[in-house]
Amino acid sequence: MGEVRKFFKGPLILSGAIATGDAILSAQAMGADLAYIGSRWLATQEANVSDDYRQAIVDSSAADVVYTNLFTGVHGNYLKKSIINAGLDPENLPEADKTKMNFGSGGDTKAKAWRDIWGAGQAVGLMDDVPTVAHMVDRLEAEYAAARQRLAL
Repeated sequence: MGEVRKFFKGPLILSGAIATGDAILSAQAMGADLAYIGSRWLATQEANVSDDYRQAIVDSSAADVVYTNLFTGVHGNYLKKSIINAGLDPENLPEADKTKMNFGSGGDTKAKAWRDIWGAGQAVGLMDDVPTVAHMVDRLEAEYAAARQRLAL
């Protein structure tokens, strides 16, 4: 963040493995103006994902996240379980042709990246329940306040 601040005076947003109030405070401590939370919202009751996807997030840890460009042509993080369910070996995925992006493919399977290959980040290991969005917001606020208290801020 510090190096970016040398040349950019606008708002900075930090993302990646942010799923708790502690992580939000950490992002601010590193100089971010905002913290972007992604995968945490997939494991909420209101998320428009299948129950299997939601449960896979709750059951996963960071070790279950696979970084590959196979499914769209752009590198992304995907849950190992969904890759296995698509009939692929997550440990031996081929590299996609970087000149051809295909946002609908599932490699050489009938799986569709947007439906069957489930994206999620490394913070999945922090998600062990499926709260409502309102409860999650309240939890993030409480965790953030507790982290500030611990640090005497």
